[in-house]
Amino acid sequence: MKISVAQFQPKDGDKTYNLSIIRNLAGKAKAKGADLISFHEMSITAYTFTKDLSLQQLTALAEEVPNGKSTQKLITISKELNIPILAGLVEKYEGKIYNTYICVTGEGVVAKYRKIHPFISKHMSAGEEYCVFELLGWKCGILICYDNNVIENVRATSLLGAELIFAPHVTGCTPSAMPHRGYVAHKYWENRENDPIPLRMEFDGPKGRRWLMRWLPARAYDNGVYYAFTNPIGYDGEHLKNGNSMIIDPYGEVLSEIRSFENDITVSKITKEKIQSSGGWRYKNARKPELYKDILSQKHTSQTTPIWMKEKNSGNSL
Repeated sequence: MKISVAQFQPKDGDKTYNLSIIRNLAGKAKAKGADLISFHEMSITAYTFTKDLSLQQLTALAEEVPNGKSTQKLITISKELNIPILAGLVEKYEGKIYNTYICVTGEGVVAKYRKIHPFISKHMSAGEEYCVFELLGWKCGILICYDNNVIENVRATSLLGAELIFAPHVTGCTPSAMPHRGYVAHKYWENRENDPIPLRMEFDGPKGRRWLMRWLPARAYDNGVYYAFTNPIGYDGEHLKNGNSMIIDPYGEVLSEIRSFENDITVSKITKEKIQSSGGWRYKNARKPELYKDILSQKHTSQTTPIWMKEKNSGNSL
């Protein structure tokens, strides 16, 4: 199967614009022979700006799935181009609001996953189940952004049978307790055409790609799965994001990656043969859960607020 991942700079709350970019890039992926395309977290609505929305504003942004206009438009695009599309939006259901990621074909919604750690807004509810589904003969899973940082989520999804995990993100280039993390200055983005080197060094350093490479290939390698990582490029809200959408194989190797500063895609071929020859496949078969099942199920209070959100809540300027 040939899969495609995308990156683009969204507009806050402008679903019509964002869906038009999704259509354009999906068409580009189809023209390059891709069998499917995956976009970033909340790509239909944009993400970061929702941290400042009231419950009323967030509810107005949210839609039902599958009956909402955005989901129906995504289905229409998928049908017109004859390619499955994965994208994210804000969902409302029975009085609750979710950060939701869906997979559609021309026939309708194939899968829906709700983010388990939706810290961006106090008005969002947490998802309560994993998602593994069939697509084009492959077992696929979805984990949104922070969900991938918790290794148990990835292991659980792979144990449920996932061979390919879609990992839509809006991440990178924000403060952290780790050294040399932080925001990327606007001047580098503004001057990217005249002098792209400083921006590339920022994006490829510990603020962006180097941080991703500390853990993202490990998730694929340890679990013997393919990873389809997506991330916006440019501004999402007031945060500059580094893109670097990439496809990683079960050996933890990057098959292809977007290296431009533009709205773009990359395509890679994946094969099931690699999965069963990977270390992660063997390690899963070597497990002895009787030794640690009680340890892993101990009661625990989840804390997911990142450093940059704590700064905002304490009144410090971003």
